[in-house]
Amino acid sequence: MQMARGMKTPEAKKYVADKLKISVRDLTDSTVMTNVRTELGLGCVAQLPNHPKGMEAKFNIAELLGIEINSVNRFKERAKMFVPASA
Repeated sequence: MQMARGMKTPEAKKYVADKLKISVRDLTDSTVMTNVRTELGLGCVAQLPNHPKGMEAKFNIAELLGIEINSVNRFKERAKMFVPASA
């Protein structure tokens, strides 16, 4: 959020915590964050079976936080090449 929206660290932490519906303090609690990331489909450090990984997790993060992520945008642009014009 600091880079995407030019927020200072405390403001960025509050924004993310509000979007995740947790306290700013919970952002540093690994147990809470593992549960939140699992529930919201944001991916986890330890890859879990049948949970979002890689680009899928990035898509979910971009949508949840309302930010642009370059790799997500590039993926969407390149994926358009494979969609028939009539679709």
